[in-house]
Amino acid sequence: MSKQTRTKKPDPQNSKPRILVLHGPNLNLLGAREPEIYGRNTLESIHRAMEAQGRAVGVQVESYQSNSEGELVDRVQSAASEGVQFIIINPAAYTHTSIALRDALAAVAIPFIEVHLSNIHSRESFRKHSYFSDIAVGVICGLGSEGYELALAAALARINPT
Repeated sequence: MSKQTRTKKPDPQNSKPRILVLHGPNLNLLGAREPEIYGRNTLESIHRAMEAQGRAVGVQVESYQSNSEGELVDRVQSAASEGVQFIIINPAAYTHTSIALRDALAAVAIPFIEVHLSNIHSRESFRKHSYFSDIAVGVICGLGSEGYELALAAALARINPT
């Protein structure tokens, strides 16, 4: 799954609530890259599960992955004009480096949850700092791909409080 993943253009006839799931660099390698740290699920399988979870309650879940910081910033900026109501983001390595991506999230003011497959607090010292956590609605780390499902459940509760 790469930057051209399952991103759907807004349909004016479709008034479904929308959640955008953003995946940062190297997450396209999930399932093969260091499975002892990141698990064996692929990005495609994670997205399929999230899409089904959203569809079950009438919410459109879109996924976008890029290894490029600028493309992720552009995607966040366009989310505001597309009516995205919530963002789930795994900034991956950009967690520790990207002020630009943080600024984009702050600028659009779309609530978001930060997700990490591994427990970033039990790894190398440089991974313990996040530029996103203090402006996120919440942070989920260390639960593998289940973290995405939990983040989606929380996002659904916030945009569809029924």
